[in-house]
Amino acid sequence: MPNAPRRVSPPADSVLAADYGAAHLADAFAIALPDGVPSDADALTLARSVLAHPPRWMRALLAIRDALVKPFGLKTTAAMREHLARSGVAHVDIFRLLSARPQEAVFGEMDRHLDFKLSILLRPVEGFSSSSSSSPRREVVATTVVHCHNVLGRAYLALILPGHVLVVRSLLAEAVRRYPGGAEDRAQR
Repeated sequence: MPNAPRRVSPPADSVLAADYGAAHLADAFAIALPDGVPSDADALTLARSVLAHPPRWMRALLAIRDALVKPFGLKTTAAMREHLARSGVAHVDIFRLLSARPQEAVFGEMDRHLDFKLSILLRPVEGFSSSSSSSPRREVVATTVVHCHNVLGRAYLALILPGHVLVVRSLLAEAVRRYPGGAEDRAQR
């Protein structure tokens, strides 16, 4: 069976766990890392491998999103990039880095309409070892948590929710493909 992203319960070992209860959205998807990924791989590097260079179709979706939300005063992706670049805060593309530790990177944005957080968590897969070593097999889990503050936040969440699952699953698959030790990296060796 091919390695495909799958829906999982939001992980209890994430720094976001305390935010799950009252969230308007709290979901998580996971995919196993390939055997070639170094054992010292960290979550921030994995997140950068894909968030910094979204696929063309995702950039097209973001352009549609920008056109739809601009009349309502929501930030466009260009405005987010410009603000993050000017502010000097750590970020990857449009995602502000809130915290990072080797096994988890958390990105997010707090706004008057909604608060959004994304966790990229590396964790062992229970009961599985790598086929090339005795080290445990690992997976990456992307967890999204959204808290809406008003009607506009809830409307925005409803607008983007249909594409959310597709985007997260696609980004996870792309991250595993691009990450050092993944299929793209092995093809370049």
